[in-house]
Amino acid sequence: MADDKAIQAPAVNTTAAAPAAAPAPHSGSRGHDNRGGDRRGGGGGGGGNRRRGPRQDRDGEGKSDLFEKVVSVNRCAKVVKGGRRFSFSALLVVGDRNGKVGIGFGKANEVSEAVRKATEAAKKRMENFPRREGTIPHEALGVFDGARVLLRPASPGTGLIAGGVVRSVIEAAGLRDVMTKSLGSSTPSNVVRATLDALRQLRSQDTILKLRGRTVRAKAPKVDKTEKAV
Repeated sequence: MADDKAIQAPAVNTTAAAPAAAPAPHSGSRGHDNRGGDRRGGGGGGGGNRRRGPRQDRDGEGKSDLFEKVVSVNRCAKVVKGGRRFSFSALLVVGDRNGKVGIGFGKANEVSEAVRKATEAAKKRMENFPRREGTIPHEALGVFDGARVLLRPASPGTGLIAGGVVRSVIEAAGLRDVMTKSLGSSTPSNVVRATLDALRQLRSQDTILKLRGRTVRAKAPKVDKTEKAV
């Protein structure tokens, strides 16, 4: 006997199965990430060792053997429509510590440029001065404007008895034992020029004797008193 109720077939799921979820990315250290390589300079990114070596001179020239000392740096302000405009001036001393000294003055909008100009000017104006066993041959008094500088020779071991400005010039000249006294104005530019004026007045013993028409006498050899007469 047939059943009056129709037999219903099981429903078929026509929707496609959803794809499986992608695996979560590895949450390890940065060393496993190849996007930027090893940021410590080691590996895959090609970074290599990024530590810089010692800086070398681009021109391939070593430092100069000249003694350079900045005596003073002055700043000047000019008031313009937009505000104040600054400029700098530098006074510098250059010497070879062997009786040759020069001073230079430079002006620029930057301190480094002003020092560079002063250095070039000083090297072009270097002058020779006589010395005698680390000191000066005789006393000299230099005058420039309101500044006066007195230089006196000293015995070995005395050292440089001088102020900061005068000491810069004396050290550049290579003197070791000198007594000085700065009188009058204390402006660095005046004191430096007064010191140079005193150095220009120095004369060696040979020069003075030639001006007098005399010759230098040869020194007699020293006799050892401990030796017995034959």
